[in-house]
Amino acid sequence: MQYSHSRIDCFEKCKFKYKMRYLEGISTNSPIEADNPLIVGQAVHTGIEKSLADAVNEYYLSYPIITDEHINEVMKMETVIPLARAAIPQGGQFEVEISDEDFRGFIDYLVPVSLNLDEKDVICSRCGEKDCLYENSGTCKKGKYGGLYDIYDFKYSNNVSGYKESAQLHLYKYFFERDNPEKKIRNLYFVFVPKVSIRQKKTETLQNFRGRLKEELSKVEVKVVQIGFSMDKVVGFLFEIKAVNEETEFPQEKSYLCKYCEYQEFCEKGWDYFMKLPENKRRNIEAVTKRVMWIYGVPFCGKTTFANNFPDPLMLNTDGNYRFVDAPVISIKDDVRVEGRQTKRTLAWEVFKDTVAELEKKDNTFKTIIVDLLEDLYEHCRLYMYQQMGITHESDDSFRAWDKVRGEFLNTLKKLMNLDYENIILISHEDTTKDITKKGGDKITAVKPNLQDKVANKVAGMVDVVARIVADDEVRTFNFKSNEVIFGGGRLRVNVKDIPLDVDALFTVYDEANANAAAGKQAAPAPGNEKKGRTIRRKAETPITGADKPQDSPKGENSTDNTSKPEKPQGSLETGTEERQENTDDKAMGILAGQSEESPVANPSEQPGETGADKPQEERTRRRRRARD
Repeated sequence: MQYSHSRIDCFEKCKFKYKMRYLEGISTNSPIEADNPLIVGQAVHTGIEKSLADAVNEYYLSYPIITDEHINEVMKMETVIPLARAAIPQGGQFEVEISDEDFRGFIDYLVPVSLNLDEKDVICSRCGEKDCLYENSGTCKKGKYGGLYDIYDFKYSNNVSGYKESAQLHLYKYFFERDNPEKKIRNLYFVFVPKVSIRQKKTETLQNFRGRLKEELSKVEVKVVQIGFSMDKVVGFLFEIKAVNEETEFPQEKSYLCKYCEYQEFCEKGWDYFMKLPENKRRNIEAVTKRVMWIYGVPFCGKTTFANNFPDPLMLNTDGNYRFVDAPVISIKDDVRVEGRQTKRTLAWEVFKDTVAELEKKDNTFKTIIVDLLEDLYEHCRLYMYQQMGITHESDDSFRAWDKVRGEFLNTLKKLMNLDYENIILISHEDTTKDITKKGGDKITAVKPNLQDKVANKVAGMVDVVARIVADDEVRTFNFKSNEVIFGGGRLRVNVKDIPLDVDALFTVYDEANANAAAGKQAAPAPGNEKKGRTIRRKAETPITGADKPQDSPKGENSTDNTSKPEKPQGSLETGTEERQENTDDKAMGILAGQSEESPVANPSEQPGETGADKPQEERTRRRRRARD
């Protein structure tokens, strides 16, 4: 297997990074900053090897959009690349590869050495020895000068002392001479191309900044530093190869270099760098692995004291009321520092975000994270967004500000809720200043956390349970009750509404809830067995047939009844009911008499278009009697 200097150097600095890059083959997108050291360094190498125009073109093609910052970097290249080209001898070969079964590397610049007698030293007394250390070194005129070379390696850096300790050039000399016995390396050189890192001031125009940049560039110098060969560097490299082959853990190595590492997010924030689907298997939900809850109550009801009893807590406090609890505390407040005549302020919301970022690293032994108070945290977020947007209230930018404040708060809170800790507790004060109107018109006081309704509903969806601490004289209880008046509820399937204000009692409720949830999944009711309500039996209505219609008397036999009768209101409910009942009876009697719905009427003199309402009552009675007989 081939090893390179950069591979072993990566293993020495961070074994976790070595695993990510060389064993797992995980690659990341290059940062898009204009001064990215990999992109700028490669462009400088191209400029020294080819030309300044090629370097600028390669640099520009590395970015989708060119900004003023990219122009600033090109201005630096236009100064340092000609200086570097002038500092090295001509006639050498660029990018010389060293490759065998053990080692692989690239010499930036290999220059053949041409000597004459004037450059040689006086012959020493060891000239006749076969193993003379000065053979082919340029200091003995018996040497074979045709195979001598110098190595130059370019570094776009100001870290001269750090690179002088590097084993890179020592390895190049050793493996080059081993693979090419007829050639020897005389000298080793590092060419340090200086970096100019100045930033544009807020009060400085771009023109003034570039003038200051040119002034700084006029002072730079390219340094060519010679390195003495050491066989110990080569031996150390070989021992490191043995260590790489024996390593199995590949732990993380925390150092100042982490902020420059492309795997920082994977390492410090614990990102899973493999996209693996879970096993197609139901999870066991009986065991409680994490408790996330939001508790609220009136001041002095024991919220903070109760949270202090959770195991290994860390309290993120916003109001300063932590003098009577012994949990470790981080004060979420503005951090003000005075440096000379300057006063620097870090807003409380930035302190909270930094705390969450630190907690994501899991480099601690805490089991419980407590936020006390949640509504204060929301106010800190508002002030932070005011400063970011340049406003003094959400109404100053009503189209965006409300949503941006809410989005910033909820997105950061989600990061906290997703942390892998056993308990995450949110604490709020109780708000009873608003009334609600019930269906009957009665007004009643609403009991809820002191947080905006839209935000409160979102937060409630992030937790397992929202519970209220109720203080009745000296008795304090944990209340799970939830209705149209009291804000509460959650995912816990519990049979109790109140428990003592005790952590062990709460843990028991969680265990019971998870057991109930697991049992509910295993014994779900079968579909169709649910209890049905009572139904009202209704008599089926059938259409009235011709046999059921009242018989009309023939024309000319209609009797005239001049007796006035009291008129009934048209459409009377009682009359309609009676008529429907009579029609039903007529139909039933017609069926009993053997008449079908399609049979003709018994009286051939019946005229179509006449209704039963026009026939005398006696005729209808006679028909019913005939049907019974």
